[in-house]
Amino acid sequence: MTHPQHTAPAATQPQVLLQVQDLNAWYGAAHILFDLNLTVGKGEVVALMGRNGAGKSTTIESIMGLVKHQGLIRFMGQDIVAWKPHQIARAGIGFVPEERRIFADLSVMENLDTGRQPPRVWPDGQAVAHWSTEAIFSLFPNLADMRTRRGGQMSGGEQQMLAVARTLMGNPFLLLLDEPSEGVAPIVVEQMIKMVLALKAQGVSILLSEQNMDFARQVCDRVYILEKGQIKYENTMDALTHDMTAKAEYPAV
Repeated sequence: MTHPQHTAPAATQPQVLLQVQDLNAWYGAAHILFDLNLTVGKGEVVALMGRNGAGKSTTIESIMGLVKHQGLIRFMGQDIVAWKPHQIARAGIGFVPEERRIFADLSVMENLDTGRQPPRVWPDGQAVAHWSTEAIFSLFPNLADMRTRRGGQMSGGEQQMLAVARTLMGNPFLLLLDEPSEGVAPIVVEQMIKMVLALKAQGVSILLSEQNMDFARQVCDRVYILEKGQIKYENTMDALTHDMTAKAEYPAV
């Protein structure tokens, strides 16, 4: 059963930054996503929630052009569905994969340098939040104390912070976070919550896949719940928090 959508008055809806329409995706011959539709507005934090295998990571990887897919993916007015991953990254979509994929043999500073891109501006000329190393270390003080440490010598939580920091060095319009709280200590989860709220305050748009309801509740504006590659529920995060029927029907959240 699909629950009624909550639609905010048109005057309060943010400008659409990312539009995904009729998205299908495959891993080899396996059909994973089925006619998926979602949007992310400028300055919004949007959650993709659901069980393991529901299609959350596949959705994010499809947006980045990393898996076989078809449909409409429009970013800042441009159809990017046929773009290569490096073209998508250069256009201003930052991606932090669940596996982190930092460079184990490089230092923190060297890892940050690999993600560096020039400052960006919005079409109206407004500057996008610019991430210098000083700004990164202000957001992640732990990294400031290990500038010369190699990535392979860091804990899982430290590597997660470094993966996010490296992506921010690209000054993205939109940040894709795949399971940011997965497999890290509670204190790191708290740091991730503060990080997402800080990015949100600076106008960074975020689409994140997440199974931790408490994490999502604290940072997200809206939520999509996936089951077997289809969106079964969408609403504001506040509405989901108070929707006992939805919580009973989708125990993964």
